[in-house]
Amino acid sequence: MDQDVDPIDGRTETFTERMDRNWDELMQELRVTQTGAQILTGFLLTIPFQQRFGDLDGYQRGLYLALVVLAVLATTLIVAPVSLHRVLFRRRMKAQLVESGNVLARVGLFVLGLVLAGSSALIFDVVVSRPAGVVVGATALVVLVACWWVLALVIARRART
Repeated sequence: MDQDVDPIDGRTETFTERMDRNWDELMQELRVTQTGAQILTGFLLTIPFQQRFGDLDGYQRGLYLALVVLAVLATTLIVAPVSLHRVLFRRRMKAQLVESGNVLARVGLFVLGLVLAGSSALIFDVVVSRPAGVVVGATALVVLVACWWVLALVIARRART
């Protein structure tokens, strides 16, 4: 048996094959996420050019600016693995690339979750009321944490038992 094979994962692939598969899976996930993050960022960048932007109060402007910074950060983090791949291409650093890409994707998803919850809060704050914005933003954050983190923990726990 090849010593690169991981005996506990049920696959007969070498370490290099596993890194290639992990990289491909990460890229497929990021393709979906990149599109959404870029569209959301683009949408946020157009808001100041709308007539009602001048009607926002200080809290709303501050929240908006924080969301723009977070959206740009999320997009940067989610796209960064592609840039790393270009820089590290053909340097036999696939394992480092997979690990770095995984960390960047996880942090990028966390920041993207903040942007989604914050955007919901801002929209409800402007359209309905400040309390509605807080409730919707907090609810969105709870749903995101439940779907993106807690559900994975539950599935992993069930798989172990």
